[in-house]
Amino acid sequence: MASFAMIKELSEKKDKNGNGYLDMTVIGSDKKEYPAKIWRFDNNGQYETGQVIEIEYTLDSYKGKNQLTITSIKKAPDEMIKDFVPQSEYDGKAVFSMLLDKVNSFKDGELKQIVTRIMLDNREKLEVYPAAYRLHHAIVGGLMLHTASIVEMAEKVCTVYPNINRELLLSGAILHDVAKTFEMATSKTGLCSGYTVGGELIGHLVKGAMNIEETAKELGIQGEKAILLEHMVLSHHGVPEYGSPVRPMFLEAEILSALDTLDATIFEINNATSKVEAGDFTERQWALDNRKLYNHGLSSAEYKVNLG
Repeated sequence: MASFAMIKELSEKKDKNGNGYLDMTVIGSDKKEYPAKIWRFDNNGQYETGQVIEIEYTLDSYKGKNQLTITSIKKAPDEMIKDFVPQSEYDGKAVFSMLLDKVNSFKDGELKQIVTRIMLDNREKLEVYPAAYRLHHAIVGGLMLHTASIVEMAEKVCTVYPNINRELLLSGAILHDVAKTFEMATSKTGLCSGYTVGGELIGHLVKGAMNIEETAKELGIQGEKAILLEHMVLSHHGVPEYGSPVRPMFLEAEILSALDTLDATIFEINNATSKVEAGDFTERQWALDNRKLYNHGLSSAEYKVNLG
């Protein structure tokens, strides 16, 4: 079979006989990811992540999973890259503007100043960044999509529970992942290609809290508001096992953590079930407690969001 694909991941390895081969993950024209191998191949820097390639291959099974064995490979035109990069259905610039409009309507002047400053300082990256390396919303514009989805859910929760401080919850939702622009490195595809040194050593939770503290000082804002926002960012992963140094300790922090988990889980389930036919189970999903998932076919497995 012949097709075009984009290299997402590439490693040069040796088999038990010392022969070089390429171990790859490629994105097909259907925007789905596939493991692939090129046996007895000396790369010599010819191919790298982010390249579009024209391939001939056979479809094999390895340990119960489909795998492409590539028998012929050559470079494809660079301009084809846009056909292979998964991206948000919403324009990141439009989503950013929508969120900024919400913040501009805040009555709480301190929250408004802090959130606006941090958003504008990171605008260029926020509008295009993915939300993750491998897992939920790992698509171009995924960070804004994930953030806006949580904000939309937060708005609905506030209509059910009017005792929630809406502006505090929305502020935490908008800022909770901003420091992923510090944590992750991106390639020319716009997707995450790995983690920065700062991302590995500090991470987006701690850096996000640091940004809030520094911004509040620059704005001359004293008191508890900044500390509340810092806590929301630090605690939004919920438990130490997932990276939070502290668990949520007030209502808005708890809601943010729950909504973050919910949105990520919805994306992961839709992404997994969209790859199998109705009536079939997925392979085990390690990011979802190693569960198999069932596509019941009663609703679309495609990930869709209504914003605004």
